[in-house]
Amino acid sequence: MNLITAEHLTHSYTERLLLDDTAFHLNENEKVGIIGINGTGKSTLLKILAGITEPDEGTITMGRNLRIGYLPQNPEFDNGEDVIHASLPKPEDIADSPDNYEPQAKNMLNKLGITNFTQKVEQLSGGQRKRIALVRTLLTPADILILDEPTNHLDSAMAEWLESHLKNYRGALIMITHDRYFLDSIVNRIVEIDKGKLYSYSCNYLGFLERKAEREEIAQATERKRQSILRTEIAWMQRGARARSTKQKAHIARYEALRDAKAPVTDSSVEISSASSRLGKTTIELENISKSYDGNIVIDNFTYIFLRNDRVGIIGPNGCGKSTLMKIITKNLQPDSGNVTIGQTVKIGYFSQENEALDPSMRVIDYVREGAEVIHTKDGTVSASVMLERFLFPPDQQYSIVGKLSGGEKRRLYLLRILMEAPNVLILDEPTNDLDIQTLTILEDYLDSFDGIVITVSHDRYFLDRIVSRIFAFEGNGILKQYEGGYTDYINSTDKKISVTDAGIDNNSDKESPSEKTTNKNNWKDSQAKKKKMSYKEEKEYETIEYDIAALEEAIEQTDNDILANSNDFVKLNELTQKKEELSAQLSEKMDRWMYLEELAAEISGN
Repeated sequence: MNLITAEHLTHSYTERLLLDDTAFHLNENEKVGIIGINGTGKSTLLKILAGITEPDEGTITMGRNLRIGYLPQNPEFDNGEDVIHASLPKPEDIADSPDNYEPQAKNMLNKLGITNFTQKVEQLSGGQRKRIALVRTLLTPADILILDEPTNHLDSAMAEWLESHLKNYRGALIMITHDRYFLDSIVNRIVEIDKGKLYSYSCNYLGFLERKAEREEIAQATERKRQSILRTEIAWMQRGARARSTKQKAHIARYEALRDAKAPVTDSSVEISSASSRLGKTTIELENISKSYDGNIVIDNFTYIFLRNDRVGIIGPNGCGKSTLMKIITKNLQPDSGNVTIGQTVKIGYFSQENEALDPSMRVIDYVREGAEVIHTKDGTVSASVMLERFLFPPDQQYSIVGKLSGGEKRRLYLLRILMEAPNVLILDEPTNDLDIQTLTILEDYLDSFDGIVITVSHDRYFLDRIVSRIFAFEGNGILKQYEGGYTDYINSTDKKISVTDAGIDNNSDKESPSEKTTNKNNWKDSQAKKKKMSYKEEKEYETIEYDIAALEEAIEQTDNDILANSNDFVKLNELTQKKEELSAQLSEKMDRWMYLEELAAEISGN
């Protein structure tokens, strides 16, 4: 059953066209994730579907008596309202009394870390207010839930609770989130906003990545064919076409249509070359750090020396002391006891949870230039203007005022300003809040090559798995315990159940688990913990495996060149694409085997 049909949607914000004669539909029980670069109109689309904003053009048809629950990106409350009353459904949205929902509201608030029910809402942080609004939205009876960034400001336990709640929700769901594990677990359709158009993919996030790549490959192949035909047509025109006959007029018309056709526009990307200052021998040293508030121990006797190129993730429930630790590291807060030593060459870039005060009347480029006019990267000197382009701020937007940017665009601009100062220690406090997935992906790639220390506080499980090699977890009473690896390694080492989101699969007990599949396919890994020496065959394989990997990489590169050379031969193109997939699979298996042999060799040499 169709619940919402939107046709010919067109909408602009200031001079920017967000939606360009596009369409959207929602069927019963669908769970849809809306994704796209910040500033492309995701929140605007939700407001239109929720009836908050009228589109410039287009029609929206809805089923009769549909009830919509809407969570805005920045919720508002009445002045003087306390927590418990702010979390209850509004009287106009329910048939009975709001007080009947109070027990459920208290239960949800507890799960979201809010226990003072009489506190005034205006006294709370933005993240706490967002959680109260989330409770109110979830308690309001609705056929369709429309949620704008529901996972922002939720710690891992809260996100898993919300994930379970939404998976069991019987109505339809439309949401914006940048949490990739969350998307994978909940949604059955992805809708991407890209240059004013909506593209629908009936799959979760991983499936979307595959299908989007296919769509872009087809578009590029079509464009290459158009360019090839156009070159032939241009040569014909240059020989002197005479528009006397109907046939020649049609030929000229075809040429003009080819000439005027728009090429597919590829996404810009946040291409950041690694830029940092030299980091000396002494980095940041914490010695016996302790901190308490009102008799409550937040950090108790914590000692750690950050190593060059350390990748450290700090996790724990909201309010446990993560931000306190960040402030102590940056010397913005003094510990009650202990010493903080910061080396003379250390240059800290602190990407805080809240943007610094941005002057809304300031021009975008002037804000970045305050950090630095140029940045010195491995590719040479890059100007502030060029870096802005790499950060998805085209030239016409660079001279617009900051006040016209979306919340996510301001976060991206704030991140650029910090990186322009070329720090050698990056401290990232909840960097995944309000940054779109594309920016996060390129930021992750940048951090791979960053020549310095990265310290991040994050509740984003995917980001932690992708970036960090060591976890410090707040475990109560000021204790910070160290775990090696990413978030999933931390979960495994603490014997906690990994949610379906962490695994990225359907958590069906009757199905073979990912670890079982891997073991069955690559049973050579089973004995890794038991073996203390290589067999003769493994020794020989270890001597040659890197040559095998190099040969496969060369074969894949050659296949890529062959694909470009045969872009007009779709039969050959299909054969080459299949060949590349087979080579990539072989390379992946060889890399797994090489990692196993490397670990085994290291274990043997250590004994």
